[in-house]
Amino acid sequence: MTKQDTTHFGFEEVATDEKAHRVADVFHSVAGKYDLMNDLMSGGVHRLWKRFTIELSAVRPGHKVLDIAGGTGDLAYKFSKLVGDEGQVILSDINSSMLNVGRDRLIDRGVNQNVQYVQLDAQHIPFDDNSFDCVTIAFGLRNVTDKDLALRSILRVLKPGGRLLVLEFSKPKNKLLEKVYDEYSFRLLPFMGKLITDDADSYRYLAESIRMHPDQKTLQGMMDEAGFTNTEYHNMTGGIVALHKGIKP
Repeated sequence: MTKQDTTHFGFEEVATDEKAHRVADVFHSVAGKYDLMNDLMSGGVHRLWKRFTIELSAVRPGHKVLDIAGGTGDLAYKFSKLVGDEGQVILSDINSSMLNVGRDRLIDRGVNQNVQYVQLDAQHIPFDDNSFDCVTIAFGLRNVTDKDLALRSILRVLKPGGRLLVLEFSKPKNKLLEKVYDEYSFRLLPFMGKLITDDADSYRYLAESIRMHPDQKTLQGMMDEAGFTNTEYHNMTGGIVALHKGIKP
């Protein structure tokens, strides 16, 4: 197989058309305990990362927002409050198990008027050009097979002046922090996954997928190449997580 026929699934090289199925299996496995594991893995700090994402979104009443890889709906819940009755939020995920958990969670929280639920692939977004004021993807881009294709797909559905926000694990800026983070990711994380979800392998993949994801500058360059302008990123928690922003011209 050529390089075009293969891609990374964590540290493993797999056939390109196999990756989506492998990633799907991971999230089918962890969906039920996803929120609990997020809180345990980050010590609850993921809520602060998402709050900053909301603040940088500039979403206002009447806006239309697409949350890709929205999982259990943390961002969609906040956006539904911001856009109001005249706005709309699309909570989307490629994984049906995650989307079902997110839908049930938002309905339980009383959100049902301005949120729709769509299963979709970020590489082939099934909406018209210039449809959304804001698109977000939190902790999902690293699982996409063709990230460049996904970025171009997102650019297409954004309105001119609309913004993309990518919240994702990234590369720590401090060597000591990076070493500690590696120990945590490859030793403690699979152990926690086994203990909480009875699935160490899925959390081992998630740790590996973080290491294979482009670093801050590389991802910014990919957004520039896709056609976004005024791209920038903000490191959080020492660069363990970065929030990238880009504007559609």
